[in-house]
Amino acid sequence: MASIPHISPTISAPLAERMRPRALEEFIGQEHLLGPNHFLGRMFESGKIFPLIFWGPPGSGKTTLAQMMARYTQAFFVQFSAVLSGVKEIRDVVREAEERLIVANQKTILFVDEIHRFNKAQQDAFLPHLEKGTIILIGATTENPSFEVISPLLSRSKVVVLKRLSEEALGKIIRRALEDRENGLGQFRITLSPDALELITQMADGDARVALNALEQGLLLCRSEGENQFSITRSEVEEAFQRKGLQYDKSGEEHYNLISALHKSLRGSDPDGALYWLARMLEAGEDPLYLARRLIRFASEDIGLADPQALIQALAAKEAYHFLGTPEGELALVQAAMYLATCPKSNALYQAYGQVQKEIKKTGSLPVPLHLRNATTSLMKGLGYGQGYRYAHDYPEALVAQEYLPEAIKHRYYYHPTDRGFEKSIKTRLEVWRRRLRLREGNPGQGEKPSTRGGGQMK
Repeated sequence: MASIPHISPTISAPLAERMRPRALEEFIGQEHLLGPNHFLGRMFESGKIFPLIFWGPPGSGKTTLAQMMARYTQAFFVQFSAVLSGVKEIRDVVREAEERLIVANQKTILFVDEIHRFNKAQQDAFLPHLEKGTIILIGATTENPSFEVISPLLSRSKVVVLKRLSEEALGKIIRRALEDRENGLGQFRITLSPDALELITQMADGDARVALNALEQGLLLCRSEGENQFSITRSEVEEAFQRKGLQYDKSGEEHYNLISALHKSLRGSDPDGALYWLARMLEAGEDPLYLARRLIRFASEDIGLADPQALIQALAAKEAYHFLGTPEGELALVQAAMYLATCPKSNALYQAYGQVQKEIKKTGSLPVPLHLRNATTSLMKGLGYGQGYRYAHDYPEALVAQEYLPEAIKHRYYYHPTDRGFEKSIKTRLEVWRRRLRLREGNPGQGEKPSTRGGGQMK
């Protein structure tokens, strides 16, 4: 007879909340921040915290890190959402924080989820209390803080970028939940099939909360195989996500096959193939914003300056989908894909960036030439900063024979534009400039005298 697992009423919180890490050693992911020699790792080690803005995708650990900071520093933790709170609530929190600081000498961490939803006046309300140190503000946002958080608040805070969790990290989180007897599902004997685990990590799209919710729902949907023994298969996971994972086969390969087919159709300038594979993925339930991200990447990687409008079209499609949602917004993605497929193609930017990355790894931190440095103090002027710099606008055609790379790698060319699209004009222009500059280098008296238009002010 079918049965469902009995979860104790004392454990009523969702699995994702119960499994929230309480110590650094339990936290999975964000290694670029939490290692012993990395920013947050050092902050935890020192016990000193200052205002932060956590910017990252949902389920990447923003709230968890804020809570752990309060626990590690013995600060009082106050959390509220920008959706439900306003200036009045801020004043109440500040008043209580002032009392707490005076009476108990205890600092207060104010964690504001979705801080980008506060308007300018509401964000302004934090400033005087940050200045006085009454509160330590930690904001969390999924939106770019450069556009959504006011400049005075950004200048008083450190922006910390969290990455979407990898499938490997999500797998570790799920396995920990299956083994944890106190807060997880370790009191049950659960078998999670490999393809079910893979589907959860793929469809969760880097979100630990979504992954754990799917695991918990999959457990409630499966049948028992004995006393307190359950087996979760791919079908339960698909049901938990309320959609069939049509774009995935057992090994997850089909998802990558489809996105590869879309990318190669775009690169091959085939709008019909691009339309087919884009529609296949949308119909199979792929996240449209994932597809938008791939189109944006393609615009720079495979088109670049052959058509500078490509990136603008891809970004506009993402914004249109954000505004309209499904299904209306999907047509904007189709429009962008058709534009990208019919653009002239160039990977010159992609190749140039790759060459520069190799150069940097090979040559390390070469010093900035003195003539390119700003001499903002008398000491710096005395050391030769800015000496010999030639202001391009003081010379005919704004062209001056001057080296802009470090001495060890001077005269290198990384960017080689193609003869396709707008890049053909760029190529012609660069060839003319370089030819004239070589001529001027060989004949210093020809065209290298400053014009009288620039005024000679500090540049």
